[in-house]
Amino acid sequence: MAVMEWTEKLQLGLGPMDETHEEFVEDCNRLAAAPSSEALLAELDVFIEHTIAHFDQENHWMELVGFPGCHKAEHDRVLAVCKDVRKRLVNGDVALTRQLIQELPVWFANHVESMDAALAAYLASIDFDPATGEIRNPPSAEEAEGACCTPPAQAAAASEAA
Repeated sequence: MAVMEWTEKLQLGLGPMDETHEEFVEDCNRLAAAPSSEALLAELDVFIEHTIAHFDQENHWMELVGFPGCHKAEHDRVLAVCKDVRKRLVNGDVALTRQLIQELPVWFANHVESMDAALAAYLASIDFDPATGEIRNPPSAEEAEGACCTPPAQAAAASEAA
């Protein structure tokens, strides 16, 4: 049974990011389908390995363009939780791992729709090439300072309300 579905809502228009996110959904679903604690541990290891690579990819892009650290900090927290849950699974706590699996889809959808959407929009605005790391349209100091972890539409609405 799938706990997460890949939908258009999760697509942000940045090819490498979208591909990695689709893989995240697939890995999460394989994790949820693991039939035994041994299989669960093996799938959790695959999931953590993918998630490290996934987050490293985004963190690298953010470092190259000077994107705010709040996004990376969230990546670090999620990985810490996953690694802690893994330790507990090794000690027999299957229930906590199953709880994590139930919570991942909610976290992931929120993360994609907020932090990743803001990152993707910013990368598009500076014409960033994820393959080469080239910034084809560097931001002004003011634009770079305004980059944040809130998607552009939400940031505009918040500034209008203020």
